[in-house]
Amino acid sequence: MEEQGTRAVITVVGEDRVGIIAGITAVLAQEGANILDISQTIVSGFFSMITVADLSGSAIGFTELKGKLEAKGLELGVQVTIQHEDVFRYMHRI
Repeated sequence: MEEQGTRAVITVVGEDRVGIIAGITAVLAQEGANILDISQTIVSGFFSMITVADLSGSAIGFTELKGKLEAKGLELGVQVTIQHEDVFRYMHRI
């Protein structure tokens, strides 16, 4: 099991187009983040993806990775959000 605090939740939302998954996962791979789980769906032409990644192998910090993912999202025409897993769980608890 991964150490607490090394995982992140990445969400991607936008109009469906070719290359979204490839673009986002390429950034994660280039920076040493390991994808633990990924789910994507398309509803009425809108794409959504949720990815859980282990960031413990990343050579760059969270803020820099966030910037790279957001830049790739702009390039792809989608909105990308990344949050530490513990923050995501806290914000979405019932």
